[in-house]
Amino acid sequence: MNRIEQFITERQYLQNATPRTIESYHYCLKFLPNENPSQTELHEMILALRQNGRKETGVNVVIRTVNGYLHWASGNDGRCGAGCHHPKLKKLKEPTVIMPTFTAAQIKALVTYRPKGEYRARLHLLVLFLLDTGCRISEALGVRVADVDLDNLLVKLDGKGRKQRIVPFSVELRRQLYRALQKSQPQTLVFATSVGAGMQKDNALRAVKALCRELGFEPPARTLHSFRHTFALNYLRRGGSTFHLQKSLGHSTLEMTRRYANLTTDDLTAVHSRISLLHSM
Repeated sequence: MNRIEQFITERQYLQNATPRTIESYHYCLKFLPNENPSQTELHEMILALRQNGRKETGVNVVIRTVNGYLHWASGNDGRCGAGCHHPKLKKLKEPTVIMPTFTAAQIKALVTYRPKGEYRARLHLLVLFLLDTGCRISEALGVRVADVDLDNLLVKLDGKGRKQRIVPFSVELRRQLYRALQKSQPQTLVFATSVGAGMQKDNALRAVKALCRELGFEPPARTLHSFRHTFALNYLRRGGSTFHLQKSLGHSTLEMTRRYANLTTDDLTAVHSRISLLHSM
């Protein structure tokens, strides 16, 4: 077994990395020229990735994985820091992108939609669930009835890396959940099909896009993830802290959460009118 395979195996069996993470390790580490690359070889690897059209965000995924491997290969047990002298790569500067969100009018149209039929009702419940909790679509589709605490307005989510978290939901969502789940068994998926199988992400995406167009607007880019962006933006607009938002979104670092904090010019103008030192003079 070579060093790269050993690294991946240890991450799988000693750190319980998820199958998706293991798949990412295999993909990213295949770009290494050898098991013990020099700093020059690492820079040439990044240059080749960029010349082949890889975006900064994608290259940074490779860089994080490669740096993790290089730190492990150096024999250091602690976190990588200033005291480490093994080769490493600096992350590329990523362009600032305003993440797509639903507008206030679109949110109102989605919330006030009155579905007809069981399928439409469950689709509408999914839309409300995503808007109210800010969870990932994969987390929502994995929620079972037993995970929903209607009394305390809490739901347990299985997040990335097998990390569970409990997030609150509103009284308004509780009404919808109660109507939908009162006859369901504890281990039943909340967002199941008519035959009890789990709803697939691709099917959910098509259905949500069709609903948006039915309501008279074009769905934003990255439609299902836009619910998460919308939740985060409105959380901050209404006075929520970035630290609380980090816990709610299930981010391991605050840096991840800050990507969701791209307030609009109107938001900044509204805040400035309240805090300006000249306003009260």
